This record gives sequence, C-alpha cells and structure tokens, in this order.
Amino acid sequence: MPGRIEDYALLGDLLTAALVGRDGSLDWLCLPRFDSPACFAALLGDRDNGRWLIAPAGPGGPRARRRYRGDTLVLDTEWETATGQVRVTDFMPPREDAPCVVRIVEGLSGGVDMHVDLRLRFDYGRVLPWMRRADGALTGIAGPESVWLRTPVRLTGHGEAHTARFRVGAGERIPFVLAWHPSHLPAPGPVDAFEALRATETYWRDWLRPLTYDGPYRDAVARSLITLKALTYEPTGGIVAAPTTSLPEEIGGPRNWDYRYCWLRDAGLTLEALLRSGFTAEADAWRGWLERAVAGRPRDVQIMYGIAGERRLTEWEADWLPGYEGSRPVRIGNAAAGQRQLDVPGELMETLHLTIRSGLRPRHHLVSLQGLLLDHLEGVWTEPDQGLWETRSAPRHHVHSKVMCWVAFDRAVRLAEEHGRPGPTDHWRQVRDRIRDDVCDRGFDPVRGAFTQAYGSPELDAALLLIPQTGFLPPDDPRVVGTVEAVRRELAADGLAQRYSAGGRGLSPDGLAGPEGAFLACSFWLADALLLIGREDEARDLFERLLSLRNDVGLLAEEYDPAAHRQLGNFPQAFTHVPLIRVAYELDRHATEHRRGVLRKSD
Repeated sequence: MPGRIEDYALLGDLLTAALVGRDGSLDWLCLPRFDSPACFAALLGDRDNGRWLIAPAGPGGPRARRRYRGDTLVLDTEWETATGQVRVTDFMPPREDAPCVVRIVEGLSGGVDMHVDLRLRFDYGRVLPWMRRADGALTGIAGPESVWLRTPVRLTGHGEAHTARFRVGAGERIPFVLAWHPSHLPAPGPVDAFEALRATETYWRDWLRPLTYDGPYRDAVARSLITLKALTYEPTGGIVAAPTTSLPEEIGGPRNWDYRYCWLRDAGLTLEALLRSGFTAEADAWRGWLERAVAGRPRDVQIMYGIAGERRLTEWEADWLPGYEGSRPVRIGNAAAGQRQLDVPGELMETLHLTIRSGLRPRHHLVSLQGLLLDHLEGVWTEPDQGLWETRSAPRHHVHSKVMCWVAFDRAVRLAEEHGRPGPTDHWRQVRDRIRDDVCDRGFDPVRGAFTQAYGSPELDAALLLIPQTGFLPPDDPRVVGTVEAVRRELAADGLAQRYSAGGRGLSPDGLAGPEGAFLACSFWLADALLLIGREDEARDLFERLLSLRNDVGLLAEEYDPAAHRQLGNFPQAFTHVPLIRVAYELDRHATEHRRGVLRKSD
C-alpha cells in the first residue's frame, strides 16, 4: 500500500516529477513529461503497479528522517539501524534532453544492509516491459519507451521484479541512475551521478537568488516557489496544477481528477506571486505559454490546456488501477477542459494588466485579443456557466464568475486610463457597472448579509473571499465583511475553509455525492480576506495554522481532513502554494506598515 499523501516528497527536473515516500519507495513517475503515462504507479495501487524501493533491508525497518538540502530540490533521507547509519540522496538533474532520476546510497557510520526492489510498469502500471542487460545497464523496453538503470550493484530478476541486497559501509557512496530514452534510439550516454548532484544543488541555489522576501516566513515562501518552479515544464513555461492524477478529495470517494495540466484560473495569481518574488523570467515564460495557448477565437478559449498548449485532454478511466486507498475511478485526462467558465476572460485580462503594469511586453496578438474577448464577453456574461470549481451538474449563474466578468472590463478600463491603451473606455465602463449592479442585486442575500454561490442559491462559496482582492468592492464594505464572516461561520471545518456547502446524503453543488476535505487554497484566501478587513491577528493565526499542516519537507496537497489529520487531493498543489506566497507577503507588509506607524507616533 502507498503511504499517506503527506509521506511523499517531490523530485523534479522541469520536464516531469517523481514522488518518493518516507520508506524510500519511488511510487510515482511519469516519463518523459508530466502528462506522460506513469512507469511507477504504486501511488494509485500497489507495488505491482510499479515502484523503485531503496531502503535498509529487513522487515519494518527504522523510521526515516529526511530534508531537502537547503534551498534545493535535492532530498536526503537518513536511517539509523542497529548496525549503522545510512543516507539515500534523491534528485532529478535539470536537463534539456531525456529525464533521469539519480539515487545515491551513502554510508554514514558502521555498515548497513540495503535492499533494492525495481518494478518497472509502463502505461500507468499495466505494461510489463521486456528486461535485459545492454551496454552495461539493466534495460526495460516496451513499445516506444525504454528505461535504463546504471549502477555498480547487480540486480537479478525474481518473478516480475529485479532486486538486490548489498552492504554499504561508512564513507562509501553507491550511485543508481535511471534514465528514460526512446526505445528506437541508440543507448543513452551514462550520467555521472556525483557531478549531477553538484550541478543540481548549484542550479537550485542559483535559481532562488532573486527572491525578494526576507520576512519571518522565508522558508515557507522559498519552498513554495521552488515547488512552483518544479511544476514548470521548462520548454514551454507551462505550470501544471500538480504532478499527479486521481489522489482523492475523500478517501474512497469519486472526486479524483487529473491535475497534470495548466489552468487559466491560476494565471493571474501565479503571475503575481512570481513577479512579487522577483522571478521575472519565470513570470514571462508563464505569460508566454498563456498567450500561445489562448491564440485563436475568443469563443474557443478553454479553461485549461496541456503543458504545451494542447487543447484535447480527453478523459478516460484506468480501470486496472484500484486507486489510492481504493479511491476509484482513476482518471486520465480531464473532461472539464470543454466546460464553459465565464471567469476565464477576467483571468486573462488580469494577466494582461499585471503584465503591462510590471513592465513586461505582451505579444501583439494578446493585446489584439482584448477587444475581441470583451466583445464576446459582453454577449455572454448574462448566461450560466460551470463556475470556478468545474461542477459537472447543470450550469448556474455563479457569482464568482460574474465578478470575474466585471474584472475583465475593469482591467480594460484601467489599461486605458493608466497606460494609454486604446479602446471604447466609456462603453467598457458602462458594461462594468451593469455587471456590478446585477451581481449586487441578484447575488447578494440581504438576510444573511452575504454573497451566495449562485443567483437564487442558498449555498455559500469560498471563492467569494476573492471579491476584495479583485477590487469589485472595498474590503470595508459591509457586504464584503458579511461574506467573510458567513464563509467563516458556515464553511469552516475546524477553522479551515471548505469550497462550498458539500456532502450530506444528497448531491453537492458539484453534482457528486459525499463530502470532501477543507480546501487549503480557500483557507489561505480566508486568511487574506481577514487581513483585508482589518483582522490581522486572526489572519496571522490562521496562516500559521495552515503552515503547520505542511509535511516535514514543506509541501501541501489540495485539501486537508481535520478529523483524520491528513492531506487529501493531488500533491503537491500549485493552487495551494501560490496563495501561501501572497499571504506571507501581505502579512509582512502589514507588519512593516504598523512598525512605521508606531515610529511616526513616537517621533
């Protein structure tokens, strides 16, 4: 059985990513890209669906201690046994060609017997490859794919696994390098594991140098930014929501989705986090991916795309996989790509506004798209949609979507007023005002004093916490304060925010039965909203509570189950780490302004 979601650590090379557990088992790896079929899929089944274990030999085994090496994505896992101490160092060197995983076993004291168990399974754990020895390596081949393992340790076949036992003494270092390669090409060249380790550490430390944040939450911000970078497909600049598919939002439940794609809803928030933190090149690459992905007619813009801008993300079920802790179905692809979500034009206009305000130069076609996009939006903003949460039930008039329609026209007005961008500003201003009047009239419940999820709906929606961030209404507006209080009162589970009113015996607004965990991005939004309405101490307390939910190497999934005290959903989740960065900056800004105010009074 796989470990708990929080038991995993992330490895990545800017082409794909792997998850390795506390027990030394690498249980998830898609090669050669994030969205490629997995060759290790034990995460969604068991060891016979593919895994690569390196750990001390013997039943049970000692509990591991692990950490990333400073500001890098190099993972050290250490075990102390009755006979000695050993370290396994795991990493994926950033490369321009075929990806590889490097694992180095190092004896620290005494002598430790180690066990290796390699079970290659291509096509999400379904295809058993032909294993052979060639060019000094153990090779697995099936169809177009091959994987090459080079190590001085000889593995032997036992059933459908290749295993080895060896002893490592103090001062010894034994490398294992596993590389992917197209099966029709000549053998890949060897990788020097120790030189790759030096280069990988240098790469990550150099990459983080521009970081502008130096406040009390520096480690959390740095790890979140490293995670965002690791979820970036370097050739295109696309950032995946997570490197996994079908990790459940409820153990045994049906909310299991493929997140190995790029969502437009993340665009503005991600761009802001990167620009604010000093990573202009990454922000520009993400913006470039976005501009290429949405090229075409406004009516054809999707809510998500593949990592190179692919539009067809056909969803199907891998029915041979039992799912994480029996959570079925395991989905590959994402049918939500074909949904209508009216918040997307707002996300695009917010991104264009941030781009120009920060001094980046948007490509001409995105600027040209603005007018066409707004013309299209003016004709459809009054229609229902699936909303931010990609509900698979009937479309509704989601308040958050309408607010983002307002954002689209508001940012067009700002670009004209602040940056001299051409356009019918008076007309855009009129449409903007009509949308706000409509939302305030039909999306606000005066009895509860809060905005609701959809027109005529009693449900609340944590996405409404973003209203003051967008500028739709000022933070001190009673309707904003009332919405924040209502979300906190009605959607909080042990102080953490759920997305919406879900669960019970009937269907939730997303059209599915059963509950889900607290949504961590929404909980960071709640902390942000509390700060905006002047409740800094409560915001800081919630933020620090959220930081305490990170696993031992600083990573967060999509959701958290307060009752079971465990993370849920795809992991690690970019949509969680992005608002973490924003709230850390905002808390630091408020504290700085408070100190300056105290100093001015003392003068």
